[in-house]
Amino acid sequence: MSAARNEADTGPDNEIIEDSDPDRGQEQDIPEISFTTEAGEEPEDEEETSNPQLLKQPTSPDIAGRPSSADGSLSIPDDTPSLQNSITSSAGRRSRLSPYARSPTPSLQPFDRRFQARISSPPYNTPRALSPAFLQSHSRQTSVNSVLVPKNEEAKEDQPPWEVVRWTKLRKISGHAFSEIGKRNFGRPVCIAISTSIALGTSKGIILVFDYNQNLKGIIGPGTKAVESGAVTSISIAADHSTVAGGHASGHIFTWEFAKPAKPFLYIPPVDRRRTPEADGHATNAAILHLGFLGMRHTALVSADDKGMAFSHLATRGMGSVARSVKTIRILGRYPEATPSLIRQRKPSSVLAFSPLPLGNAEHASDTMGLVAMLTPYLLVIVSTTPIAQTQYKTPRPKEVAAHSAMTAALAWFPSVKLKVPNAATSETSSRVKLVYCWSNVLMALEVTEAEPSVSSDAEGPPNLQFRSRSRWKAQEGIVAVQWLGRSVLAVLTLTQQLVILEDSSLRETNSSDLIQKHIFHTDLFSQQLNMLVEQLDEEDASMHGVVADAFYMSFRAYKGRLFLLGFNELSFGTLSNWADRLLALMEEGNHIGAIELATSYYTGEADKVSVGLPDDDTARHRLVRDKLLEMISASLLFTFGDDERGSNDSTSLVRRQELASACISACVGIEGTDFLFDDVYTPFSDNDVQDVFFETLEPSIMDDHVKVIPPTVLKDLVRHYTDRDLHSRLEEVLCHLDPRTMDLDQITGLCKDNHLYDALLYLWNQALNDYTTVLSDLLGFVENQENSQAQTDPIDLARNISSASKIFPYMSYILTGRIYPTGQKMDEVNATLAKAEIYDFFFPRSGRAVSNGDSSKQPPKRRADASFPNLHKVLDFDSPSFLSMLNEAFEDPFLNGGHDDLSQDSSSQLTEAHRSGLTVNRQWIVSVLLDVMVPPRYEAEETVYLNMFVARSLPKFPQFIHLSGHKLHRILAGLCRYPSEDVGQDCQLSVEYLLSVYQPPDLQSLVPLLSEAGFYRVLRSIYRAEKEYAKLVQTCFDEGPANEDIVFDCVAESLGDKQADEVRNVIERNAAQFVHRDAKAAAATIEQFAPSLHEAMLKALDEASDDDGQLQYLQTILDPSEESSVGATGKPRTCIKPPNKAFIELYVRLLCEHDPHHVNSYIEGLKTGDLRLEEVLPALENSGVVDAAVILMAREGRIRDAMSRLTRQLETLEAALLGLLNAAADSPDIANTAEATQDLVGSIQRFMRVGLWLCQGQTRSAQQQRSQVKRNRRGKDDDEELSMSEMLWLDLIDAVVQVAKHVTEFAQPDSSSNEADGVDGGKQTDEQAFDTSKMTAELRNLVQEAFTALLSATSVPRANESLGANVSFLLILRAFLSRASASSPSLSNLRSVLGTIFSAYSYEERLLDLANRLLDKDLFVHVSEAATLRRRGWRPLGQVCEGCGKRSWGPGTGGYVWEAWQERNGEDERRRQQRQESQSAQTKTTELRRNGKNKAVQEETQYGSNMAPSNSTGRGEALAATRNEENGELEGGNGGSGPLIIFSCRHIFHHICLEQMQGPGDGAMPDKAERPTVFLIVHLGLLTNQRLKPIHYGCQIDNAENPKEEVCLGFLIIFDEQKRMIS
Repeated sequence: MSAARNEADTGPDNEIIEDSDPDRGQEQDIPEISFTTEAGEEPEDEEETSNPQLLKQPTSPDIAGRPSSADGSLSIPDDTPSLQNSITSSAGRRSRLSPYARSPTPSLQPFDRRFQARISSPPYNTPRALSPAFLQSHSRQTSVNSVLVPKNEEAKEDQPPWEVVRWTKLRKISGHAFSEIGKRNFGRPVCIAISTSIALGTSKGIILVFDYNQNLKGIIGPGTKAVESGAVTSISIAADHSTVAGGHASGHIFTWEFAKPAKPFLYIPPVDRRRTPEADGHATNAAILHLGFLGMRHTALVSADDKGMAFSHLATRGMGSVARSVKTIRILGRYPEATPSLIRQRKPSSVLAFSPLPLGNAEHASDTMGLVAMLTPYLLVIVSTTPIAQTQYKTPRPKEVAAHSAMTAALAWFPSVKLKVPNAATSETSSRVKLVYCWSNVLMALEVTEAEPSVSSDAEGPPNLQFRSRSRWKAQEGIVAVQWLGRSVLAVLTLTQQLVILEDSSLRETNSSDLIQKHIFHTDLFSQQLNMLVEQLDEEDASMHGVVADAFYMSFRAYKGRLFLLGFNELSFGTLSNWADRLLALMEEGNHIGAIELATSYYTGEADKVSVGLPDDDTARHRLVRDKLLEMISASLLFTFGDDERGSNDSTSLVRRQELASACISACVGIEGTDFLFDDVYTPFSDNDVQDVFFETLEPSIMDDHVKVIPPTVLKDLVRHYTDRDLHSRLEEVLCHLDPRTMDLDQITGLCKDNHLYDALLYLWNQALNDYTTVLSDLLGFVENQENSQAQTDPIDLARNISSASKIFPYMSYILTGRIYPTGQKMDEVNATLAKAEIYDFFFPRSGRAVSNGDSSKQPPKRRADASFPNLHKVLDFDSPSFLSMLNEAFEDPFLNGGHDDLSQDSSSQLTEAHRSGLTVNRQWIVSVLLDVMVPPRYEAEETVYLNMFVARSLPKFPQFIHLSGHKLHRILAGLCRYPSEDVGQDCQLSVEYLLSVYQPPDLQSLVPLLSEAGFYRVLRSIYRAEKEYAKLVQTCFDEGPANEDIVFDCVAESLGDKQADEVRNVIERNAAQFVHRDAKAAAATIEQFAPSLHEAMLKALDEASDDDGQLQYLQTILDPSEESSVGATGKPRTCIKPPNKAFIELYVRLLCEHDPHHVNSYIEGLKTGDLRLEEVLPALENSGVVDAAVILMAREGRIRDAMSRLTRQLETLEAALLGLLNAAADSPDIANTAEATQDLVGSIQRFMRVGLWLCQGQTRSAQQQRSQVKRNRRGKDDDEELSMSEMLWLDLIDAVVQVAKHVTEFAQPDSSSNEADGVDGGKQTDEQAFDTSKMTAELRNLVQEAFTALLSATSVPRANESLGANVSFLLILRAFLSRASASSPSLSNLRSVLGTIFSAYSYEERLLDLANRLLDKDLFVHVSEAATLRRRGWRPLGQVCEGCGKRSWGPGTGGYVWEAWQERNGEDERRRQQRQESQSAQTKTTELRRNGKNKAVQEETQYGSNMAPSNSTGRGEALAATRNEENGELEGGNGGSGPLIIFSCRHIFHHICLEQMQGPGDGAMPDKAERPTVFLIVHLGLLTNQRLKPIHYGCQIDNAENPKEEVCLGFLIIFDEQKRMIS
């Protein structure tokens, strides 16, 4: 912004902010740059800059960062691809004429860029920033139908000056109905019905009827049975306005004629189902909640009650009401059951919303069907009542309903009506029948149409309706009522009494209003009936509701666009404010600008139209709004520039005028009234000398192409406005967006030339005169003149001239690709073709070629004008890279394909000679001319290299249009190889690749030295790969250097698989250092897979370079690969050809000891015996402290004793270090670091101890399995000498661990007596105790316990052929350990802790075993319990009848034999129980005799009992068998049962005898009756297999044994006898 204000002072050429990013639009943020004024003070801040009075200052209010007319208007390169998607390329170069000359592209990559003009229209419409004087400007009303914008932070939220609904209180009606006298006489109003009359139903059963003058027309009900029927709960008026119907709380329905209110016209009493169960009708005391008339008839009604029942009532014709009969038909619900079922209870239901379809003024197929829509808590049901009651549509409650929300429902019909304008989409002249219905907060719209009748349908039958769900809308809370205010406007009332206005077509909320102050009447009608849905609410059931809301539908009615509200204390109605009311309200408030903007939005259709009474048709709406809008503009201008405001130039007045100008311009643009804009709107601004405000506001509309034509007088003032403020850059943009046919070309041309506005000048000459070369010649004149006058010209003017001349390239880029310069809009095809022809003839005329064959002797001197192609020489001398870049883009245009003969014939009279010549120009001609023109010595290699790149790239893209000789192609190829600088090297290589794709040199090998000298390794690799010269291919990769490190590995992998592998290996070996230093891991993987013999050479190269890290990575890749590195260079898994070299492994171990000692142990564990030599790595292991790895290696070499000795020495070393650290802990200032160090030492002790355990356990397992029992001589020998080698290892390890634990514990917790003896030591100990050693000592004790536990586990398992007690290794080791301990510690107190640790190991093992046993017992009990439960589980029979005989086999009606059999079974059970008790008493007596010594008597009694028991048992068995035989015979021969029952897994039941009879004789017959089982059970395990019964029963079918159906039921038949022993 500061830069813009200082543009007038610094001049347009001193611009320091230059936008070089083509993708940045005008709205992007510019880095803030500070400028100082002449007095050295900082400029004014942004807030002060926005003061409108700055318009009077000479400083420019231009936008910050906007380019100047000359420098800033340079066309900039564009990185985006062109329309033809050309192939990207590379480098360009800076102009060679002058250091001030600037190319449109940087010095490199001209073929990657696309020219773009500064004034090009953005790809999308973006709002343009206003002048800084009006950056904070805004309209008073930001939204056409929302709240106004507050003027300050303290202002509250302003409401619009109009009401959404204009409410009127019906005072006379309220006085009659809501006064105390009215309530006492008539009761409280509880429901309303609106038609040509207003009907109120009261709590005393009376209906009050009023007209629209609020006069009481009638009081219906007094003196009749209606007042005895309870309150009026529903009310409805017939379509012919002659009859009113009222439903009462007791279930009675009365209809009354307005003309005869003394007695009811029709009376429908409730039905007592107990007396007349076959009659249909409402039950007594079922409140009639909903009531309505069907069609035009006042004798046909539909009603619904609070019990969920709905009926249609049709009264027959007769002489008066006495003779009339009413036919009632149930259309919804079920009657309550006389005896409610306990098994399945019905869900409670009620009719939450109800409405019959009213008649419209257009015929519809549904008019004769009597449609009724009903909403229950679960369904929407639409039923037709004529000619028969039939459900037409049914849908459940949507899933979008919020879980556990309030239960609300509402619905409303809108009938078919005639349309003033036929529907544009369907051409229908009448609207469709619509239904809106709501559940909770979800509103849905439904359309009803008539389906096309089928061929087979009955022509006289009822029409076939289609119901289409159209859209849905979700409110923030439950919806309690909905009404149609018009064909496309909905009024929705929510639970908190918020009124929402919706447009029907889109269900978009247009307005909302709070009606809480209206105190709308509502009451609880449904909670008592639906209490089960609330009281038994399941929190996991999302379909349930949390509460049943009150009913509002009887208080919220609409009629002919008016809303009627029944309140607790008043009755009121309201109408939506229309568009004229809203505009008038704004004008009366004084908000003229807001009124103009709102009217503009009405005209354009951006604001809500239907809800404010405007038609959808654009023509009709424009006719209504246009005149009103122009009147408001004229009135606003008159008011703003009146006598009181004339001459007022304060800030508030200027801001208001700017807002008015913005509103007026937007309105005139919207109504396409630019004549009115410049004739009537601009005049007041010009007369009051504030046209600057008008022009600043007009500029965005011009830049958005909304205003294209400006009258000459206004344009003259516009030019003066910008030139007086030196805003030439902005003026240029404005001119380029206007129609030049209304401009004064002489004036504008002079203005543009004086101020270097050549973008605008080119636009004017192109569009007004169709001249595309005159201004181009002027721009080339700057190039020609600047060479002669470069020494005398001012540098600033020279830079301005060169900047203007640089517009040549984006200009030609636009024109040659068919775009208007500089806006970028597409030209029409004919004008684009003629413009291209004119440009091509200007530079490449067919008659201007005087030089051919590239003969340099005929060329003119350098820097001298040439007679042939003079314009081409000029532009090439100025900036050849940019020109060739422009041609690269132009070559993609199809104009150069030719084929313009038709155009030449059709427009022969309009074509000039230049046009005809330009139409014949093609790519071949252009390339040939350039190759002949751009030759030395006039053009050096720094310029011809761009021509070579251009031709090399164009040839593969257009091979059918460009044909060059081999000599020229070879010259181009050689020129690319001899590029002048490294800046274009890579681009030249890419160009060579393009050229070689279509050109095959005859002797390709002769080009190899040239390519090598140029460093085109990518091309060389392609040549060698094609020629299969793999050694040279690999050598080329090495010669290329580290530019492409990965390529060399791919080439090596490709080359080593060929027959030339030996030559490739030699190349790799010669370049081993370079190869391995690029990537040691990749090199190792490649060599390991293809050439393992080169490992030594690679490692030698790394060793000579002293690269230990590289050696480590290399060896790790081949010896210790991770999962990521286990794949070779070709992507296949590596396979080891031969075992790795020992030297490599030893070197790798030494390097690991030095760089990664923590990994040594894990690596050595994976090695095999003999993979390395211990003496080679042991010094490194010792020096690096990796003792555990050394121990492992010693053990593998068989040096077990040495390994244990080294391990115990390491433990002693760690003990000494730990004691020293504890000793110095008192003097250490950092207790935390000391604690961490001690923890590390304890961890090391633990690690080494476990290594020792591994060593001892391995030695124990490897010992001989059978040990000779040699008698040991314990006399004269030490205990240690009696132990075996494995026992000695255990002893040494345990002794070392115990010594560490003992010494550290004694040091950490010394005896208290020593502290008392020596005061100094006692004070030191007090300091040491500040360091917590309890955790450390506990861990060391745990180590001792772990060691003894391992010893116990290793030595307590008995060996083969040896008892548990014979293994005494543990006792021997323990005795030897105690002997050593006693020798070193004579006092028993010193061994107390050690012994406690040993014994705790035993106790620990015991606890583990006990816990394991308890867990096993618990699991076993659970499994046994589950098995027992499953065993007791039975099957329930499918029925009571035997599938064999068809007789009832169990349950009621079976017969008395079942009871007798049950009694007999109980008697048998009782006898068995007594026998068991006698047997137990006999056993008790025998036990007592034995205790008294009477063995003989016991023996005799036992023998007697054993001899007698079988006889008794046999007798009882025979008697029982006889009894059962007799019973079975009786049952079989009589009419009773048929014995035991058998139930299968399919739940079919059979008598045992019936199953035998179905089996018939055979091998599978059952045993004798004496052996017949009494219990049968089928277990569903597999195929039915039974040795005693044939497999005949499968699933639900009975078949013979010869043809079983094995695919149905699978099961085992398991049969038990009386003792529950399984027979089969």
